[in-house]
Amino acid sequence: MCGKMNNTDMLILFLITLCATIFFTWYVKRILLKARIADNPIVSEHRHKSGTPTMGGIAFLFTISLIISLYYQNTPILIVSFIMLAGGIVGMVDDLIGLKVKEIQKIVVNISDEVIALGRLDVEPGEEVRVATPKAKAEVDNLLEEGKVKVVGEVPIKTEPEELEKIICQIVLGLFLGLTGVITTLGGFELGIFAIPIVIIAVLGSINSVNLIDGMDGLAAGIVGIASIACCAYGYLFGPMTILPPFLILAALCLGFLVFNKYPASIFMGDTGSFVLGTGYAAAVLVCDIPYFGVLALGVPIISVIVSLLHRAHIIKLPVEPLHHTLNHYGMSEVKIILTYWGCTALLCIIGILAKMYIF
Repeated sequence: MCGKMNNTDMLILFLITLCATIFFTWYVKRILLKARIADNPIVSEHRHKSGTPTMGGIAFLFTISLIISLYYQNTPILIVSFIMLAGGIVGMVDDLIGLKVKEIQKIVVNISDEVIALGRLDVEPGEEVRVATPKAKAEVDNLLEEGKVKVVGEVPIKTEPEELEKIICQIVLGLFLGLTGVITTLGGFELGIFAIPIVIIAVLGSINSVNLIDGMDGLAAGIVGIASIACCAYGYLFGPMTILPPFLILAALCLGFLVFNKYPASIFMGDTGSFVLGTGYAAAVLVCDIPYFGVLALGVPIISVIVSLLHRAHIIKLPVEPLHHTLNHYGMSEVKIILTYWGCTALLCIIGILAKMYIF
């Protein structure tokens, strides 16, 4: 049963999701503060954020559970909500594993008057860096003895699952979505036997894009919120109207969370939240069959992933990964970076809508 919705129904859906997210985020924040489940940033420019509660994405799980209970007869809403719930559980496992400290890494500053090499980095005079790679750890003691660097701090590095384990969990999420059988066509093409592989690739890409961009106050929630609102506008202008409900849920989740997550944030979403938004956005784009506009709207995080992959492949070199931390490292303020990323996302969405209107 698809459960057709009129404008009033969709407004009610949006308001229920928005109000529930605001309430549950406030409630979860109180619990996390009492439990002292807090962030400890490894980027030196963000160390002042230590103590801010993380795993705020748990609030999304409460809201989504409420939506499932109210709208279980609406197939698109049910499928997107189900996959978001599954994604949030996987992200929460990541967050729980991350509560255990794996190692303590030194923060050093170049106190010489020349550029020095440390690991893969060229460190300018007065520049602070984290001693992270095995090569840097092997070199730092000699630089300390020579008086070229000084230890100015230490940061705990959280335990993380192996990359393969993460990928397998994300593939399973894509498999869950593919096995529903509702995604048979995409962008005008019959998928046939390729349906499940394409769904898995889309879910993997979306999760990792949103997860990587979640590194500054309101950055991920703002981008996914803008992209989701734009997808609603796309559905309203070009149809069908069934596009709207899944994206209305995503937009309301993001806007509700931004009440507490906007700069300066009083709570972070953690992997729990970024996995919810990543899986939810992929599911909504696939179920609603708007792949071209959906990818364009998420263009900023996708570009950020590409830049990080180029860095990891040693094609380019970043002092700090991902790109938004590099911009901050070179002196661009956090607020300016957030507004720039939000603005670029909105611009891409506007370009996509205008292109659909006048070109395609």
